[in-house]
Amino acid sequence: MTGYQRMIEIVPYQERWPEEFLRIGRALRAGLGDLALRIDHIGSTSVPGLGAKDVIDVQVTVAALFPKDTLIAAFQEAGGYSIRGDIQTDHRPLGDDNPPEQWQKRYFREPDGQRRTHVHVRVAGAANQRYALLFRTFLRENRLAAANYEKLKRELSRLHPHDIDAYLAVKEPAFGLIMIAAEAWAGATAWQPSTSDI
Repeated sequence: MTGYQRMIEIVPYQERWPEEFLRIGRALRAGLGDLALRIDHIGSTSVPGLGAKDVIDVQVTVAALFPKDTLIAAFQEAGGYSIRGDIQTDHRPLGDDNPPEQWQKRYFREPDGQRRTHVHVRVAGAANQRYALLFRTFLRENRLAAANYEKLKRELSRLHPHDIDAYLAVKEPAFGLIMIAAEAWAGATAWQPSTSDI
């Protein structure tokens, strides 16, 4: 391993996570205005009872990712968020046949002094925008799937506490397995995304 890497730690579910998201999301809404079509709490901290890394994941849905400079300026004005230019796409699930642009995104990190926050900016109706909402909702509805997902993450963090590449190399195919079940559940229940969280 070269250089410092933050330790991967899965902590028990924290009751404060929804309120922390609300504070972050409301500030983003105030700063971004109509640019944000939706602002949603996603990722493991959005699933009640699910252990997770202590990072609030937020999905901001927009009409388009361009012009890029407009997005960068808007997020800077909305609280000092900085773009990670090296992250411009999401992991594409095995077997996915959507065009590659369906997995594009912009990714912003929290300003100095704010709790760890990852902001994923995705286009309304894109495959990755739907994926994040379905994954979250399925785990909220299926406690056994959520419990097994947490167990996987805990084992991975135990085996690879400082190796994020190894952690993700196993976790991403697990996402694919969960999404097979999630898509079947979505079809059986006629699932559609609910209204925006903020």
